[in-house]
Amino acid sequence: MSPLDQWVPLSPVSPTPVQPMDRLGAALGLAAGRLWVKRDDLTGLGGGGNKVRKLEYLCADAVAEGCDVLVTGGGRQSNHARMTAAAANHLGLDCTIVLGSDPVDVATGNVVLDQLLGPDIVWAGPLEYYPLEAAIDAAADRLRLAGRRPYAMPLGGASTVGQLGYVRAALELREQLPDTTLIVTADGTGGTHAGLVAGWGDHGTVLGVDVSTRPDLDDVVPREAAAAATLAGRPAPVGTCSIDHDRFGDGYGAPTPSCREALDLCARLEGLLLDPVYSGKGMAGLVAAVREGRIPDAGRIVFLHTGGLPALLTPRYTDWVAEWP
Repeated sequence: MSPLDQWVPLSPVSPTPVQPMDRLGAALGLAAGRLWVKRDDLTGLGGGGNKVRKLEYLCADAVAEGCDVLVTGGGRQSNHARMTAAAANHLGLDCTIVLGSDPVDVATGNVVLDQLLGPDIVWAGPLEYYPLEAAIDAAADRLRLAGRRPYAMPLGGASTVGQLGYVRAALELREQLPDTTLIVTADGTGGTHAGLVAGWGDHGTVLGVDVSTRPDLDDVVPREAAAAATLAGRPAPVGTCSIDHDRFGDGYGAPTPSCREALDLCARLEGLLLDPVYSGKGMAGLVAAVREGRIPDAGRIVFLHTGGLPALLTPRYTDWVAEWP
């Protein structure tokens, strides 16, 4: 059996829909029918979002290995941690999430949902990317010493197995919109970007927009795209990796004017809600690419909506959203 066929269904929505964004396209000077959105925010599990696709493969691997507890982590408002907890509950597994933050006095956004889903939460204190990865491994080691069978997942589910979810998503999109010439996605850990490239076969078809999660995306995405293509039995991707590093402002989750414009454009022209950490900055990258003439002359442009709405509903962004730009 091909590794692409070894997954457990976790989303009630498959394939996720694609929708035209003609009003937004017109505001950016694009002809009707050129700009589309793929709604991976609608995957459903635990509030939805793109991480479900990776979890469908990661959880299948965990079950095949006889594991009884999923272990992963992320920032305080991690979408991946929230959805891993939901996946564990759906499959009857335990879950430990390691959050790179001090404990909070008042839960908001994803933390509220984490508490509702009920994983064991480890507050690891403020940690950068790779120290937080090490904290996930340490949590798995503690569980192993206690006689458990943990399955450790990296941040964002960005392992080669996890990338298979977006290899399959790329093949799904090719069926839906075969004349796609550019896919734009927010780049956190780089796993979604790498999987899309492996599935489509061409780095030039995917533009990643760095949200300041991982410091070495330019090395990680090509390496992981090649590894995912090999695992999926597909040809090595051609072309040069394309990542926009100019949209994250002062850092991960930092409000920026271009992100706010992107949120406003999508909300007021399309009724589409983005988040300020991932999808808003991804859309800011798409808007900049169109305005700067860095898009193909023909074919469809597809924005991958990765979800993440709970982060918008946190005190950090309350005043920012309330201000008229």
